[in-house]
Amino acid sequence: METSIAFVLLFSLLAVSSVAEKFDFFYLVQQWPGSFCDTRQGCCFPDTGKPAAEFGIHGLWPNYAKCGRGRGEELASAVLGEDDVAFFSGAVGRRGKCWPEFCDDGNALSLWEVRDLVASLNRNWPTLSCKSGRSFEFWSYEWKKHGTCSNLAQHDYFARALAIKAAYNLTAILAGAGIVPSDTATYSLSSVRDAIAQGTGFTANLECNRDADGNAQLFQVYQCVDRQGKKLIDCPLSMPTKCSSDQLKLPLF
Repeated sequence: METSIAFVLLFSLLAVSSVAEKFDFFYLVQQWPGSFCDTRQGCCFPDTGKPAAEFGIHGLWPNYAKCGRGRGEELASAVLGEDDVAFFSGAVGRRGKCWPEFCDDGNALSLWEVRDLVASLNRNWPTLSCKSGRSFEFWSYEWKKHGTCSNLAQHDYFARALAIKAAYNLTAILAGAGIVPSDTATYSLSSVRDAIAQGTGFTANLECNRDADGNAQLFQVYQCVDRQGKKLIDCPLSMPTKCSSDQLKLPLF
């Protein structure tokens, strides 16, 4: 009888572990609203009104470290360790992508589960898309695509993203380095990267987009987070900045 119970428990544990998504780290992606809006497509404010002039969360995205090649894989091994990268190396082939997505389409976001976070989410995770103007739809999509692969409960997924954003205020960090929103000033890519590294203690990846006149502007900052979604780490992979030159703008919002 005891043997049978032990077998059932072991089988249950194996079943749970097989469901868990095996990824290496999270990207906490934050976007500058001025750069989102200062494009030919423009933007729309959410139903809660114009967001604050500060970086807003785009999402918390599970990612694989094995997507790199050559130097990228060496960097991933140095940051995460050879065992971790080797353990998760099979995940890329399984889904054929550099990240897991849409892991449980039946697990829709419940407003009740995040009810105590709504005010903070409205401030820190607003939508600027003109598709709906309702931030809850934005959060629901991010949860469905990325959150269902995070191995986190709905509340933890959003709460941990908010906690890291609050702990490292990118807008204040850049301002402390003299990098402030302006319609005329330009800043070097390296100065932005160095300011974030010094202000947070960790390297991040940067992404540019182009304004209506074709000028490069800082669009998104990709901070890397451990698999529990609790602590920043140095980004184990580099990524293209999409910047047309070393100089970029941080437009007013």
